[in-house]
Amino acid sequence: MELQEKIEALFAKTEFEPADREVYEEFKLALRRGEIRSAEKDAEGNWHANAWVKQGILLGFRMGKMVEMSQPTETLRFFDKDTFPLRPMSLEDGVRIVIGGSAIRDGSYVAPGVVVVPPAYINVGAFVDEGTMVDSHALVGSCAQIGKRVHISAAAQIGGVLEPVGAVPVVIEDDVMVGGNTGVYEGTIVRERAVLGTGVILTRSTPVFDLPNERIIKAEGGRPLEIPAGAVVVQGSRAVTNAFGKANGLSIYCPVIVKYRDDKTDASTKLEDYLR
Repeated sequence: MELQEKIEALFAKTEFEPADREVYEEFKLALRRGEIRSAEKDAEGNWHANAWVKQGILLGFRMGKMVEMSQPTETLRFFDKDTFPLRPMSLEDGVRIVIGGSAIRDGSYVAPGVVVVPPAYINVGAFVDEGTMVDSHALVGSCAQIGKRVHISAAAQIGGVLEPVGAVPVVIEDDVMVGGNTGVYEGTIVRERAVLGTGVILTRSTPVFDLPNERIIKAEGGRPLEIPAGAVVVQGSRAVTNAFGKANGLSIYCPVIVKYRDDKTDASTKLEDYLR
């Protein structure tokens, strides 16, 4: 609570002193350790944003100054705010970072047992829990919350949602399989053990057609889109019904829940265990 009060007071300031930077560094270290996070799940299973944590991250952008991040001997140059260097890492962290050019920004939590395959990127405020694999060309956006034993396949994009500070970021719960070239954006929540097939795109404005339960799932009443636990979601399409659409045979993309996870699905996603 003391750290929260300090961050909220700093967020109201427009000019900063050296002591303010010390508070920010304390805050960033707590993020790195997983002691605080930008969103949490309550006892009823509902996710809530921690607005003050998001304020602290935004504070880092305001407080920081542009510096050269690269070494003078390097041909590839980097320039960014000095408040957001790469995350300090060591062998003792227990994170497997495969050779090849991935980047993990400071202020993110990456748990022991996580595997990062190049080139991948994990942004500030992200929380990546134990046993998760972040595959090549995958993005974990700012403040995204990733559970245990998640497989984020190649070229998958997990959006974040840093602003507005009160908005819940994208959440991927435990044991979810995210297929290649999948995109999850705008605070979508994917519940545990769900499977997102290759190329599925989920946003707040995307209705999801649940075939087994004969219903349409939408983001309503200010709540995010939510994929049920164990749902197997694939790409689908629905016909455009006006005269022009019919005449030209047009259809619109839509995600479809074709079934809920069973023994056969579990067997087909088991392969990832052997890669960790």
